[in-house]
Amino acid sequence: MLDQRIVDMLRSFPTSATPMEILRTAVSALSFYDADERDNTHDANVRKAYNLTSQIPMIVAIYDRLRKGLEIVPPDRSLSHAGNFLWMLNGTPPSETATRTLDIALILHADHELNASTFAARVTAATLSDIYSSITSGIGALKGPLHGGANQDVIKWLLNLGDEDAAVDAVKNTLARKVKIPGFGHRVYRTEDPRATHLRVLSEELGKRTGHEKLYRLSKRMEETIKSIKGLQPNVDFYSASAYYSLGIPIDLYTPIFAVSRMSGWTAHVLEQYRNNRLIRPRAEYRGNPDGQTWIPIAER
Repeated sequence: MLDQRIVDMLRSFPTSATPMEILRTAVSALSFYDADERDNTHDANVRKAYNLTSQIPMIVAIYDRLRKGLEIVPPDRSLSHAGNFLWMLNGTPPSETATRTLDIALILHADHELNASTFAARVTAATLSDIYSSITSGIGALKGPLHGGANQDVIKWLLNLGDEDAAVDAVKNTLARKVKIPGFGHRVYRTEDPRATHLRVLSEELGKRTGHEKLYRLSKRMEETIKSIKGLQPNVDFYSASAYYSLGIPIDLYTPIFAVSRMSGWTAHVLEQYRNNRLIRPRAEYRGNPDGQTWIPIAER
C-alpha cells in the first residue's frame, strides 16, 4: 500500500505539473516513509524493489484520478499487476483482453539492456546511493523526449491523420522534408524490433474489440510506406501507442506507464550493481584548446 502521506502529497501538487514530474517527485518521497530506507543490505533492497514495482502504478493511477476530480479506487489484491492498474485507473473491472494486452506490454517494456534510464540508475547506484535515488535518476532520464516520449508522439501523429491515403501522403511529405517520424528505427535493432512484432498483433486485436481498428490500419499503412521508402522498421513505441489508446489510457500517461513496466528492469539492474559494484566514472579528454594558441601572462593581458 501507499503511505497516506504520499497520497496527501499527490493531492497538493499543482495541476500544471506533468505526470512524469509527479512520478519523479513521488518516487523520491517514498524513501521518507520507508522504515528501512537506510538499510542498504541485499534483502532490504529486494523488498524495496518489490514495493516500488507495486507502488509505481498506484502513484500513476491515483494522480490521474485526483487530477480529474474522481475518487481514488483502492487496489484489488485479487487482480493481477496489470489488471489492478487498469482497475485503479478506470474504476471499472478490466476485460480479459485489456488485462492480457497491458500485461504483455509491461513484459515487453520491462528491460532493454543499458538504455539511457537504466544506465542513469546504475550510475547512481554505483555511488552506493539508495535505491530510491537510483530509480529517481532513471525516471529523470526517461522523462526526456528522446527516450520515453516517442509513443506519445506516435499517437498524436495517428490522431491527426484522416484516412489511409492521407497517412501515406503525410509520411511521404515528412520524409521528403528529411524530418524523422516517431516510432521507427532503433539504436540496437537493424531488423524488426521483436517487441513490435507482438504489439502489432495486440494493436489489431484490441482495436477490433474497442472500435479503434482505424488506428491500427493507419499504423499499418504508415509502416508499409516507411519500409518501402527508407527501409526502417517500427520499434516498440509504434504499436504500443495505438494499443494504449485502445485501452483508454490518457496520452500523457504513456511515458509513466513505460516507467511502470521498466521498474522491474531498473530495480534488477540496481540490485546487480550493488552486488558487484564498481564506481562508474568515465574519463574525458579536453579538446577545446585550438592549435597554435599562445599563453599571455596575466600582467600583460
